[in-house]
Amino acid sequence: MKKILVVDDEMAIVTLLKYNLETAGYQVTVAMDGQKAFDEAITDQYDFILLDLMLPKLDGLEVTKRLRQEKIKTPIMILTAKGEEYDKVIGLELGADDYLTKPFSPREVLARIKAIARRTTDTVDEELAINSAKEPQEIYHFPDFTIDLTNYSVIRAGKKVKLTPKEFELLAYFVKRPQRVLSRDKLLNGVWGFDYVGQTRMVDMHVSHLREKIENDPHQPQYIETVRGFGYRFEGKAE
Repeated sequence: MKKILVVDDEMAIVTLLKYNLETAGYQVTVAMDGQKAFDEAITDQYDFILLDLMLPKLDGLEVTKRLRQEKIKTPIMILTAKGEEYDKVIGLELGADDYLTKPFSPREVLARIKAIARRTTDTVDEELAINSAKEPQEIYHFPDFTIDLTNYSVIRAGKKVKLTPKEFELLAYFVKRPQRVLSRDKLLNGVWGFDYVGQTRMVDMHVSHLREKIENDPHQPQYIETVRGFGYRFEGKAE
């Protein structure tokens, strides 16, 4: 079942969208402010995001910007009022896939979602085909999991591990630098870029999520170890 994140601070719109999307067979999660929407989108995997522009805490433009900086490629359709023409254009420039002007009909929302989903799937398949043709496979085998850097996948106990794009990038960064102590600032610079220097809490959050997904016991990690006062060290040895 495909998952959709609906973000709007108007209960009437949320109720309308949730009912019609669930009736159409989607699993719906609701967020009523921008910060909750951002947190949901980076900690869980969604197939689509419906995002209002005018939101408490973080507006829709800022949410879109941060998600694309995090390399979250989930299709985003922004919901705008008639007078938000400029914001609509900015939203598309920041990485939104489409927009819908209020008021709208549930039937139109469903049609747009299906159209964007088809377009996105075709693009991803084409990119994977091109990348597979150009690059040799780069696979690392560890006792508890296997990471395929070419096809962006992690397998643990025979099942694919669901990682966000940023979690995958962070794990790949660790895997390529085993037994090295990496400071939080070094990880921020290497994985997120200069725009995030100083935001070390983001590293800790992503490391915590990674441990939950690849470690046998996240509280006593065997792979991503904490080096107190410095940062982290990846202790895994590829077979």
